[in-house]
Amino acid sequence: MKTKIITLDAGEAGEIELDDAIFGVEEPRKDILHRVVVWQLSKRRAGTHKVKTRSETSYSSKKIYRQKGTGGARHGDRNAPIFRKGGVYKGPTPRSYEHSLPKKVRAMGLRHALSSKAKEGQLVVLDAAKADEPKTKALREKLEKLGWGRTLIIDGPELDTNFMAASGNIPDFDVLPSQGANVYDILRRDTLVITKAGVEALSARLNATAGEASA
Repeated sequence: MKTKIITLDAGEAGEIELDDAIFGVEEPRKDILHRVVVWQLSKRRAGTHKVKTRSETSYSSKKIYRQKGTGGARHGDRNAPIFRKGGVYKGPTPRSYEHSLPKKVRAMGLRHALSSKAKEGQLVVLDAAKADEPKTKALREKLEKLGWGRTLIIDGPELDTNFMAASGNIPDFDVLPSQGANVYDILRRDTLVITKAGVEALSARLNATAGEASA
C-alpha cells in the first residue's frame, strides 16, 4: 500500500510503499491486541501489596479467657482473623504478575496494532522528526497546524536530541525509537506518526521475526 510522506511544515515529501504484511492486515484481531496489552501491563505491576497475617499482628498471644464456662465461643488469642485488627486470612502478599508470551504473538500484536491505525486513517508517515533548536513553542505551533492531538511518534534507531528536548513538555505527545515501539503506546494515542527511518526499522524488525518463526 502506498501513502504520502509529509513534513513537519505540513508539506509533501513524496510517497512511500508500506508492507501489506505489516501495515495492511485486513482484519486486526482484538484478541491478539488484548493479550499483548495485558502482557505489557502485567510486567509494570509492582506486586508489593502486603497484609499482616495472624503471626505478624501486634496483639499478645495469651489466651484471652478460659476455654469453657463463659457461654461464648472458644478463642486462643486476639490475633485471630475474626477479631478487629486481627490477622488477615489469605490476604495479598508480594508477588510478580509477569507472565510469558510467545515472541510470535508479540510480533503479531505489533503488526495488528500498526494495521489498525492505518485502517482507521490514524497513521501518518513523516519525512523526519528533527528540530533546528530545542524550542517547545516552535514545535507546538507546527503540531497545531497539523492538527495532531494525542500523538505517538516512532522514529528510527536514533532520536534527534533537539526534537526530544522540544517535545518533552508537550502533554499527550510521546516519541519512541523503533526498538521501543509497542502495542500499548500505539493504541492509547489518537494519531500514530512514523518517520521514514522508523518505517524501515520496523519493517526490518518484524520481517526478521517472521523469518525466525517460519524457520
